[in-house]
Amino acid sequence: MRQLVECVPNFSNGRDPHIYESIASAIDAVSGVSVLNVSADADHNRTVVTFVGPPAAVEEAAFRAIEMAAQLINLDQHEGEHPRLGATDVCPLIPVTGVTMTECVAMAQRLGARVGSELGIAVYLYGEAATRPERESLSAIRKGQYELWKEEIGRNRERTPDYGPAEARPWGATVIGARPFLIAYNIFLNTDDVGKAEQVARAVRYSSGGLRYVQAKGFLVEGQAQVSMNLTNFAKTPIYRVHELVRREASRYGLQITHAELIGLTPQQALIDTARWYLQLDDMQDSQVLENQLVGEGVTGQALLPLAFLEATAAPTAVPGGGSVAALAGALAAALAEMVAGLTTGRKKYADVADKAGAIGEKAGALRVTLTAAISEDAAAFEAVMAAYRLQDVTPAAKSAAIEAALLAAAEVPLRVADLARQTAELAEEIAGIGNVNAVTDAAAAAYLARAAADAAGLNVRVNAASLQDRDTAMLLRERSEQVRAEVAEIVARATAAAAERGGY
Repeated sequence: MRQLVECVPNFSNGRDPHIYESIASAIDAVSGVSVLNVSADADHNRTVVTFVGPPAAVEEAAFRAIEMAAQLINLDQHEGEHPRLGATDVCPLIPVTGVTMTECVAMAQRLGARVGSELGIAVYLYGEAATRPERESLSAIRKGQYELWKEEIGRNRERTPDYGPAEARPWGATVIGARPFLIAYNIFLNTDDVGKAEQVARAVRYSSGGLRYVQAKGFLVEGQAQVSMNLTNFAKTPIYRVHELVRREASRYGLQITHAELIGLTPQQALIDTARWYLQLDDMQDSQVLENQLVGEGVTGQALLPLAFLEATAAPTAVPGGGSVAALAGALAAALAEMVAGLTTGRKKYADVADKAGAIGEKAGALRVTLTAAISEDAAAFEAVMAAYRLQDVTPAAKSAAIEAALLAAAEVPLRVADLARQTAELAEEIAGIGNVNAVTDAAAAAYLARAAADAAGLNVRVNAASLQDRDTAMLLRERSEQVRAEVAEIVARATAAAAERGGY
């Protein structure tokens, strides 16, 4: 199973696109990370960025974002509706797939230690990563906001950070932690009386006697009263129950809900649950949702290859193209090898090869993640080549140098994909020889896909190398590509022969 962690850092600027777009770009530049949403709010003067990726990549992206925010945001000059403590106010890590909460806690600890030591930022751990009970709550750590923190840090022992210096800096402090998925859900009322919104929030939030998994506060946003909420467990306290309680409490003051908004992303299940409740579709199945069928939801409930990538490939645009598809083929090959290994470990019949199969599965999983990241890397490399050719207002020498560098990178990415495909073919050969005989044809399919990946990637190496001015480098790239392709062909021949012999076909 692919390891995925979600990170939803909140930055104390929602008014300057240069600032929050620079932070988002710093995150997006990390290989393997996908930025899913950037939500900026001028009234709150706050931006929420949602991104996902493998644990190591997410850690690196979060660090770069915190570093960038500290350079661009000065809390001494910041004002906004939302409470805040630092330039990067809070940075939660949320397990998605293949990662436990305990692992996210360890990530928070590593990230916090690095931010404190390398960036000189005071760091507090919260949520599941809290080092003491009173710091589990974000609001407790943020009490008094930046202004009170600045006065008390270094003087009040309760303000001593978990990492970093106990001194005031203009970037403030950052709160890092691990928690379950949270839905940021805001409801607007037909009034400009923020006091009424706060009274409704008081009735709804858990800390003052409301619903168990709700945090709420009243704000004035664009002249309209808002009940701003964080829903920390939508399965136990669903959106529709929160919405109805806000409606009922607001009606007590003669108010109505005008509209609601989501900040960042929400799980689809939360919306399906809401539809079931409001439409009284008690027997509705998730499989009755069209989009679930379109992404190929199988009997295991796991989504297969999304149609979005296939549609993007089929579109009359240059990317994604053959290089990205080569990386995808390699990732699928690694996934099949990982699957066969998983079907082998834990079976009595294969107890004598369990350790070896387990090691193959781990290596295949790592290759799958790396090759998946290469899908976007190849597209980015091609776009960099096009951007270099379009350069204007530079000297001819500078433009030529930029094109040469971009072409070299565009050749190196598929060469790496080809080499990763070779490693994947080797794992397919290994598992074909020892793995569960009922899945031996899957091992053979992995080998064939690895060869397709190496062949397609090799073609991209040759095409980009042909345009290089440095002919010696071009020759070395082509030679290495041909060597890898030949090695893969030999490995695949052995793997498929072994699979055929064991499978009896």
